[in-house]
Amino acid sequence: MLPQYYTVKEYGENEIVIERSRFISYVSRAESEEEAQAFIQTIKKKHWDATHNCSAYIIGENNHIQKANDDGEPSGTAGVPILEVLKKKNLKDTVVVITRYFGGIKLGAGGLIRAYGKATSEGIKTTGIVERKLMRITHTKADYTWLGKIENELRNSLYQIKEIHYLDQVEIESYVEESDVPNFIAWMTELTNGQTKITKGEVLYLEEEVSDS
Repeated sequence: MLPQYYTVKEYGENEIVIERSRFISYVSRAESEEEAQAFIQTIKKKHWDATHNCSAYIIGENNHIQKANDDGEPSGTAGVPILEVLKKKNLKDTVVVITRYFGGIKLGAGGLIRAYGKATSEGIKTTGIVERKLMRITHTKADYTWLGKIENELRNSLYQIKEIHYLDQVEIESYVEESDVPNFIAWMTELTNGQTKITKGEVLYLEEEVSDS
């Protein structure tokens, strides 16, 4: 599992008009090629009357699945520009379909490349990008006399509190980057003079929205 990577939020759409042609962007997260293909087919069925439904997707930790489809546009003028935007933005597990309704004015190869690239960028901007960081849930148990200090220090640190359980002892669940777990344990142990019991829980990805520059 990657320590961190960028992808899009679950789903988004956007429309722009260039020289009377409508370019409708559909953006979705897809964690397998089957998911990506299913999404593309859904959009094609929705816009069965469109001039073109061009698409591209990039999937896998190492981007090992990359596909682009021009769907009748001149070769290399639609699918590849869509894919290039995904690669430029360093996105993973993302599929994009650009539906075009021809407006009567031909754009030429260069114009098409720019149009599909712009439609993709605008669609992604509308959808939003998130950074997914691999986190270990850490469980810190202590007597209630330590609660104020531990909670205050955590809230003023880079660590995020997931949940606090008020049991026989207080138990605080924190998000800690997997690579930083040893530092967290050492810090918490020193903070409480060793008066805490720290255990490691599940590993999961925590998502945080980032700006699409």
